[in-house]
Amino acid sequence: MQSFSLTIDKFLEHASKWAGAREIVSVSHQGKRIHTHYEGLFQRSNQLSGALQNINLQKGDRVATLAWNTLDHLEIYFATMGCGMICHTLNPRFSEAHLASIINEAQDKALAISQSLLPMLSELLAQCPTIETVIVLDHNEDTIVPELCSKVSIWRHNQLLTTHGKAVPWGEFEEETPAGLCFTSGTTGKPKGVIYTHRSNYLHTLRLLQADAIALSAHDTVLVAVPMFHANGWGLPFAAPAVGAKLVLPGRNADGKSLADLIEAEGVTIAAGVQTVWLSLIDYLDESGRDLPTLKRVLIGGSKCPDSLIQRLESRLGAQIQTSWGMTELSPLGTISSPLEKPTAVRSAGKPLAGLDLKLTDQQGKTLPAQRGHVGHLKVKGHSVVNQYFNSTTPDVDDEGYFDTGDLAIINENGEMSICGRAKDLIKSGGEWINPSEIEEIVGNYDAVNQVAVIGVAHPKWGERPVMIVEAYDSANISLESLQSHLKGKIPDWWMPSELKLVSNMPLAATGKIDKIALREQFS
Repeated sequence: MQSFSLTIDKFLEHASKWAGAREIVSVSHQGKRIHTHYEGLFQRSNQLSGALQNINLQKGDRVATLAWNTLDHLEIYFATMGCGMICHTLNPRFSEAHLASIINEAQDKALAISQSLLPMLSELLAQCPTIETVIVLDHNEDTIVPELCSKVSIWRHNQLLTTHGKAVPWGEFEEETPAGLCFTSGTTGKPKGVIYTHRSNYLHTLRLLQADAIALSAHDTVLVAVPMFHANGWGLPFAAPAVGAKLVLPGRNADGKSLADLIEAEGVTIAAGVQTVWLSLIDYLDESGRDLPTLKRVLIGGSKCPDSLIQRLESRLGAQIQTSWGMTELSPLGTISSPLEKPTAVRSAGKPLAGLDLKLTDQQGKTLPAQRGHVGHLKVKGHSVVNQYFNSTTPDVDDEGYFDTGDLAIINENGEMSICGRAKDLIKSGGEWINPSEIEEIVGNYDAVNQVAVIGVAHPKWGERPVMIVEAYDSANISLESLQSHLKGKIPDWWMPSELKLVSNMPLAATGKIDKIALREQFS
């Protein structure tokens, strides 16, 4: 058989050749829609690769991106990866100090930054001595570029292309070459870096496209509302060109009205993002009375979504909700519910697809003899699963090559997996364990509750006790007593939270997950 390296650039080359006129839509910082196509994306990205090389960036160099879901960001994706550089996506919602720490750990040589984020640039560069080049993305003619020290050169994206752009060969490296770097969100601890190779991303894309996964086709229009800085935007920037699907990038505006306008105008059929994004959308639809008839499926992930919320989303959107589970360390897809199966009242996170294996162990890491119907510590193994973290000196897998996700899970007789909580989130009260995830799931189904988190708070007698933190639709119709009554008989009595904290807005990490670190700092 022929040698055919599995490199990411081949997806865009394929789209350019066989779906060259298929549209890509991007929303600018000012809200203007920019239209291009795959042939144009390929040509500009390839020319940008040459430009990056002409300003002394080389294969293996790490190029950081601090940007939103835009066309310029997508061009940087393919320009860096196509010529063997590493695209290091940064989270714009981190503080400057947090970002600087990650940039310094990665030793990034260049930074591509959205014009809307320029106010943080000076402070970042003062703390990041490895950055030699800055590229301003998503700019317009009125963009004011700050003056930098003489050691750092700064380019506007289009200026760099015009001055140094040059067509160069892509994919002239081994498929195990690093393609991307992403740090975990840090909701449960210090962020850790994960290196994605071309091979791992290529195979992850093929797994994502399976009929029992997202089943994307050339007839679809896909809205990527999940941030591109979060685990390669769930792999959708690779999957869409792989099949020639129309791609819609919403920029930084993910409010309900902006998304509704975009879905309606572009005929979006499939959308992906965390549940908080879709909550905002249906709240807007309820207020405005609008409908989105083209939308057929919505992929949700990031954190477990209550069944009542899923049913509300499906009822209001008129679209099928596909639940999933994944992690940065998995590239990120782990399991997903099939679009071909009729949804049930109680949703799981779906099944693993070919290329990924799951196993459940006890607390000591011993494989459970019965893998169905029992809660255990979830471990995973596969072609797109991390082997060891960035800069780690030892593998982060067990003797059989399985990675410990830190999640507790259960697998039913049909092979469908459900997350039961994070092992680190368990609350030890009176020497016994309380699983806050079970309480959250029940309280999350209460009519007046929008979002809920349960954390352990120090107690002089019991060690820790559970406290409910709730963001409510209507705080006047919710109380500790009403929630305790709702929980009665559904959990052991000694699990019952004795305290309720109401918040106007639940603190969220940049990926849309509830930030329990922030909650513990506030309420512990």
